[in-house]
Amino acid sequence: MTTKTPECRLGCGACCIAPSISSPIPGMPNGKPANTRCIQLNDDNLCKLFGKPERPKVCGEFQPCDYICGDNNAFAMAQLLELEAITG
Repeated sequence: MTTKTPECRLGCGACCIAPSISSPIPGMPNGKPANTRCIQLNDDNLCKLFGKPERPKVCGEFQPCDYICGDNNAFAMAQLLELEAITG
């Protein structure tokens, strides 16, 4: 796989579910554990804080890439959960 930067797949939400986030998130003052849906993820798997200053820095800095996101949401979730397990 290449490491090009693809466009984020709207409605995927894997990066808002799989990884733990240690910084505060509005509505989740202690961050969130791994494999837990962020409270700011709407029913369409879109971030309600996207483009807003209260969005955690770590979220804004995440960049999609082929080797993490692949070509489907299940692949992205599996990759992110594996990385979380390795680094957690």
